[in-house]
Amino acid sequence: MRIKVLFIFLFSFSAVVAQRTEDQKNLERRKQELNREIQNINALLLKEQKQEGSVLQELRALGQQSTAIRRVIQITNQQIQILEEQIENNESQAIELKETLKVLKEDYALMIRKSYQKNLEKNRLMFLLSAKSFKEAYKRWDYMIQYADFRKSQGEKIEQSQVELERVNQELLGQLKEKQALLDENNNARANLLSQRKRQESILTTIRKNETKYQKEIDTKVAEQQRIDQEIRSLIELEIKKSSSSRSSSAFELTPEAKIIAGNFAANKGNHIWPVEKGVKSEGFGQYTDKLYPGLKLNNNGVTIATEQGAVARSIYEGQVMTIMTNKQGIKGVYVRHGDYITMYYNLESVYVKEGQKIEAKTALGNVHTDKIENVTKLKFYVYKNKERLNPESWVNKL
Repeated sequence: MRIKVLFIFLFSFSAVVAQRTEDQKNLERRKQELNREIQNINALLLKEQKQEGSVLQELRALGQQSTAIRRVIQITNQQIQILEEQIENNESQAIELKETLKVLKEDYALMIRKSYQKNLEKNRLMFLLSAKSFKEAYKRWDYMIQYADFRKSQGEKIEQSQVELERVNQELLGQLKEKQALLDENNNARANLLSQRKRQESILTTIRKNETKYQKEIDTKVAEQQRIDQEIRSLIELEIKKSSSSRSSSAFELTPEAKIIAGNFAANKGNHIWPVEKGVKSEGFGQYTDKLYPGLKLNNNGVTIATEQGAVARSIYEGQVMTIMTNKQGIKGVYVRHGDYITMYYNLESVYVKEGQKIEAKTALGNVHTDKIENVTKLKFYVYKNKERLNPESWVNKL
């Protein structure tokens, strides 16, 4: 009965282990994504900060990286919790296996002693021949076969239990090592977080000493963002008027081909490629509070992606180049129409396409500009449907 209960326990336990293993894999995948984000922030936003750059940029990058590190710590804690549950279950399983093995060995030893006491091992033939009738001899023969089978079965169960116990012990040893590795990983992450917090406090001290200078920097950024947003709306309104027979229309008039492209673009929501091959989101979509001035609300109508110097902006989907804009400083932006959807790629040094040109997904649009003060290369990316602003994070895969 004990053995039967044990095997039922092992069967149900294996199902639980399989689920927890899958949970661990999902957590590990998410942690790897966050670690790549941390590496990209280091490579794309913080690598040049030893030179004369923007301390505001460094402060925001450190804040973004700290958030990612905290998430890594949370995930690692979840992994440790799952591992501790597995360790506890394996310890219980090992205790149960040891007890079962003990009972099996005791039963087996008792069976061997009894067989010797009855001289079954030495006198099998005499045991059969001493039967008073053929029927009794047959029963003795059947008993001897059952006895041999049972003895063999008990031996196999002992062997199986020993193998299973060894497997559980080895797994337990591996889990304990894995737990220690996760604990070490968390300790390193916490030390890194503490170091970053000290650096952030140092930057804040520097900024407070030069508050007027950095307030001007923020004001300039806000004004630039507002100018870009207004320019985008004006250009879209102009293009809508060009495509429409009605001067008061608020949406593009679509050809049958454009309707197909728009439908396919919409169907691919959440799975579009990134507008650069390598990058990290440095500013998300929508309203956010400035880390330096909590009372200041900033708004981003697109997303800002930090990338490597010399990076090329690329179209996220097939479409047609609607227009190309250039500001007073020579910075360019490319508008691509996908039916009544528009993607806009701003902060380009040079452009490879022409207005009216039909393009495919991944078509190179131009080189992303590198800011000489902040020492970073950033692409501003926007998605619109007619005049409506859309959140690019909802359209591009894992943005």
